[in-house]
Amino acid sequence: MSQRILVWDVPTRVFHWLFAISFAASWYISEADEWLSFHTFFGYLMLGLIGFRLIWGVVGGHYARFAEFMCSPLAGWRYLRQALSGAGARYIGHNPAGSQAVLLLLVLGLAVCLTGMFTQGAEEQQGAVSGWFGVKTGVMFREAHGYIAILMLVMVIGHLLGVAMESRLHKENLARAMVTGIKEAPQGSAVSKPFRGVGALLLMMAIAFGIWWFFYAWHEPVEQRLGHDDAKLEGPHVAFVGPKLSDNAQWREECGSCHLAFHPSLLPARSWQKLMAQQDRHFGTDLALDADVSAALLEFLVKNAAENSKREAAFKINRSIKPDVTPLRITETPYWVGKHREIADSVWRSAKVKSKANCAACHLDADAGTFEDAAMQLPR
Repeated sequence: MSQRILVWDVPTRVFHWLFAISFAASWYISEADEWLSFHTFFGYLMLGLIGFRLIWGVVGGHYARFAEFMCSPLAGWRYLRQALSGAGARYIGHNPAGSQAVLLLLVLGLAVCLTGMFTQGAEEQQGAVSGWFGVKTGVMFREAHGYIAILMLVMVIGHLLGVAMESRLHKENLARAMVTGIKEAPQGSAVSKPFRGVGALLLMMAIAFGIWWFFYAWHEPVEQRLGHDDAKLEGPHVAFVGPKLSDNAQWREECGSCHLAFHPSLLPARSWQKLMAQQDRHFGTDLALDADVSAALLEFLVKNAAENSKREAAFKINRSIKPDVTPLRITETPYWVGKHREIADSVWRSAKVKSKANCAACHLDADAGTFEDAAMQLPR
C-alpha cells in the first residue's frame, strides 16, 4: 500500500530552483566583462542560498535534514553501481548517490562563491573583502574560481543524469516531484511539514535582494562613479570603479590637450622614459616641452607606471610584456591585444570608435584610468 505524501517542503524547493538558476545564469554570462555586475549578483545570491541550506539542513523538514541522508562515499558508490545495473533500491528522499551529489554541490558552491568574492576583492578592489589581497593573489583566486566552477558544472551534469536514470529506473518523475514536493511512499512513511511561511520568506528575501541590487545598478548616478558627465550605461550595470588613481593637473593639461590622457599605470616605466626621451618624434609630432615641464611629467609617469600600480589592468599589462621589450603604444602590449582580439572590425570602424586609441568609446572609466571590467560596454 502506498500514499502520496509531501517529501520536499516549500523552502527546500525554493532553494533548489533558485540555486540552479543562480549557477546557470552566472555560468552563462561569466565570459562577458560587461555583465560582471550580473555575475556578481548571482554569486552573492548563491552564497546566501547556501547559508540558508546549511541552516535548513539542521532545522528543516524531515527529508531536507542532513541527518536523514548523510552516508559514506562508499555507500553512494555502491548504490550507483546497483542503479547502473538496474537494481538500485528506491528511496523516498535522497538516495546515497544523490546525497553525495547534494553535499558536493554545496561544498563546491561555497568554494566557487568564496573564490569569486576573493577575486572581486583583489582584482576589482570591490565587494565584501575589498583590499584583503593584491592583484597577483587575485589572479590565483580567479584561476581557482574557474576550475572549481568547471568541476561544479560536471557535478551538475552528473546530478541531472542521475535524476534521469533514477526516474527511468523507478518510473517516477523526480524533477516534477521537486516542483510539487509530492511523491509516492509506503504507508507510515514520514511526512514533511510544508513550511510555507519560511519558503515565502526565503523567496521574498531573494526578490528583495534582486530589487535592491538592480535598483542600485540602474539608478546610481554613473557620472559620480566614473568621474565625467558623458558616461552613460545602457542598462543596469554596476561599474565597480575602484579607488581613484594618482592624478596630475600638468599631465592632464599637456597630454590631454591632444588625446585621452592615458594613465601612467598602463605602461611600464621604461616605456614612459623612452617616450619622453624622444618627445621630438612623438608619433609624428614634436611635443616641444620645456625642460622643467618635461622633468615634472617624467617624474609623475615613472612614479605611477604599471610596475608601481596595484590596479588589475596595470598588473596584467605589465606581466604580459617581456623584460627586454619596451612598447610605446598601449595597443601593442600582449594583454591589450589578447583582450581585444575578438572585437569585430566593424566596431573599430564605427563612427563612435574610429580608432583603437579611443578607449573612452567603450570604457566608461577611461578618463579615470581604472578600466574596470564592468565599466566596459561596446557602443551600439
